[in-house]
Amino acid sequence: MSQLIEIKVPDIGDYKDIPVIEVHIKPGDTIEKEQSLVTLESDKATMDVPSSHSGVVKEVKVKVGDSISEGSVVLLLEGSEAPINTAANTATNTPAPTQAPAPIKVPSPTPTPVAPTPIAVPVPTQTPAPASVSTPAAALGQSGSHASPSVRKFARELGVTIASVKGTGPKGRITQDDVQAFVKSVMSGASAPAATSGGSLGGLNLLPWPKVDFSKFGQTERQALSRIKKLSAANLARNWVMIPAVTYHEDADITDLEAFRVQTNKENEKQGSKITMLAFLIKASVAALKKYPEFNSSLDGDDLVLKKYFHIAFAADTPNGLVVPVIRNADQKGIFEIARETAELAALARDGKLKPDQMQGASFTISSLGGIGGTYFSPIINAPEVAILGVSKAAMKPVWNGKEFAPRLICPLSLTADHRVIDGALATRFNVYIAQLLADFRRAVL
Repeated sequence: MSQLIEIKVPDIGDYKDIPVIEVHIKPGDTIEKEQSLVTLESDKATMDVPSSHSGVVKEVKVKVGDSISEGSVVLLLEGSEAPINTAANTATNTPAPTQAPAPIKVPSPTPTPVAPTPIAVPVPTQTPAPASVSTPAAALGQSGSHASPSVRKFARELGVTIASVKGTGPKGRITQDDVQAFVKSVMSGASAPAATSGGSLGGLNLLPWPKVDFSKFGQTERQALSRIKKLSAANLARNWVMIPAVTYHEDADITDLEAFRVQTNKENEKQGSKITMLAFLIKASVAALKKYPEFNSSLDGDDLVLKKYFHIAFAADTPNGLVVPVIRNADQKGIFEIARETAELAALARDGKLKPDQMQGASFTISSLGGIGGTYFSPIINAPEVAILGVSKAAMKPVWNGKEFAPRLICPLSLTADHRVIDGALATRFNVYIAQLLADFRRAVL
């Protein structure tokens, strides 16, 4: 018989009065157990509130902007299953596992794709009786049932097996901070479980991170990293360690292209249209990706996924750190359209108004420091892409033309490529081709 069930906020640590930033359900929706209902965002983390039951949503009790804490009612659910009493289930879990109901007392959530199979294999071979007391802990450790959907997704994106992470929240709940701490501990040389799945960061026997009391040497000030920097730090660390990357440098003569750009902007000044060098770089990258399709790909196990679309990302500098908006279908857009779209996306990034879909789906990334300075650098590949193009500030340099040294505007290019997919010769050809296009952009239409 169906009944109304109150779905409440579970244990979320010491957080209280957390604002709701997203509501994923509405009255009439049919939801499953463990489905994300709302997203909360504190000053330290973003977390999802999963449903403890399945059924039909009758009434949503919260809205975006509300502040809720542990025990707050999120919605009323019409379900056929009775509310689960965790304490009662735990208590009844002590009898020998020969009882028929024993295996179903602790709900087993759907296994996540990253759950390591080697851990689950030895369990059936052991005598069942001793395992009766530790069954709940084992189940939680292997399935990751004490991690919200967003935390499990975050762990998968970092290549971390959720079962390898020790939860610090109430009842062993794994938080996003726990996942980040696990990655940092591995990066600093702390021991990691040997059973981590492929793609994890285990096995790095590095020196421990130094512990220093900086206040002994002088005055200090502690500042919290922005949420963008905290999230990107783990991704960058993973990419740096996991990808065998090599950076190749090339100089591009953009003297004529820059003159053309300045002249074109002057001619279109009244229309308010203005093109940037980044627009030319994006268009040149598309032409190079078509000529060398390996750069427009991603590794998936032992297979190479060649992409037929050309979504070009570019790094945008914001007060809170770098974000990477994406120009979709850049091959179908002209220079003016690309310039206008990059300006709009950069403005949204600075204002913190970029939507998630505006930062997803890139097949190639450009990181341009031309407006700031620098000569050469080694950009970190944005996984699962296999290459990234770094661009530094152009400078006037003397170039020998066969008769004399002539002043030419030279733009430094720094291409970082995944050596598993791209060897040195191919990377150099790609870099040289980009330079040729920038030197004579008429090649881009050939």
